[in-house]
Amino acid sequence: MTSIARAHPNSARPLLVTRDAALLEDVVRIAATVGLELDVYPEAPAARELWPLAPTVLVGEDAAGALVAAGVPRRADVVLFGTDLDDADIWERAVRLGAGQVVFLPDAEEWLAEVFADLVEGKPESAPVIGVVGGRGGAGATTLAVGLSVTAARQGRRVVVVDADPLGGGIDLVIGGETSSGLRWPDLAGTSGRVSSRALLEALPTTGDLTVLSWDRGDALSIPPTAMEALLPAAQRGADLVVVDLPRRFDEAAARAADRASMVLLVVPAEVRAAAAASRVAASVAGHCADVRLVVRGPAPGRLDAGVVAESIGLPLAGYLRPEPGLSAALERGDAPAARGRGPLAAFCTAFVSALDLTAPRTAA
Repeated sequence: MTSIARAHPNSARPLLVTRDAALLEDVVRIAATVGLELDVYPEAPAARELWPLAPTVLVGEDAAGALVAAGVPRRADVVLFGTDLDDADIWERAVRLGAGQVVFLPDAEEWLAEVFADLVEGKPESAPVIGVVGGRGGAGATTLAVGLSVTAARQGRRVVVVDADPLGGGIDLVIGGETSSGLRWPDLAGTSGRVSSRALLEALPTTGDLTVLSWDRGDALSIPPTAMEALLPAAQRGADLVVVDLPRRFDEAAARAADRASMVLLVVPAEVRAAAAASRVAASVAGHCADVRLVVRGPAPGRLDAGVVAESIGLPLAGYLRPEPGLSAALERGDAPAARGRGPLAAFCTAFVSALDLTAPRTAA
């Protein structure tokens, strides 16, 4: 895992300077947990060439004085490792070296693992999380969630679809990916802490251009909130967009997902009773996400106007979905909604996704 020989001048590995065997063993072990290699130099003069090139520099307290004497340039991201919490002089050595952090192991082990994980995965901006929830049962929230995901994928985005509704029947059925191999929620229920985005995306099922975190056909009916807290950020780090299909009645895991959402779309049929039911759902969602918008779905049997529905619920109107003949039959065949890029749903999804502040498509890089 370590590189002891002189590295290539363009090395992008973190630089560790120390002769302390115990410190070396600890830092290399932590780096190995995230698949990171280090360039290790026991002496200050030999490390001088890589000092300005490494993405971050780690220094054992045994090497601090020699590095100062060697005249290494000051940089903000130097981490100085101490061994004695009561050593007041370490702060003076940190100032002379220009270290931005002083840490002690094993206390800082979790923090260091986070630093190393960021280096492995890079530091992309977190992908936005868009939640979709129905104002009543059968409102079409899952269909819209998949439509948004398919549309973003068609634009070259890497999309992760998260099914947070244990009673929804499985979003993979809507995509046509129920037989795709990979881990489902029951397999990941014990997950906690930081998760590698690369490992997660490789482990989840893929259907077409979508990566899907859904349910199996077993008896599991809940997601531990710790699993949601671990997996959703990992999905954000590895994707351009994360779409979450939320249940109407929030459990703790759904609440955690809504807390991370940039926006939640509330889907409501253009019916009086549906609007009344949606008002209660809207109040619940608003406690977790500041940006909640309404999507009104036709037909409107009583000619109820979408603007009137939005006004009655007290939410801004994101759009009106006109009736789409043939959509239900397509879903029964296993055709993903909006997959062909035609029809009212595809038009809405295209406009919505195009308006999102997303990074450049990864497939175009």
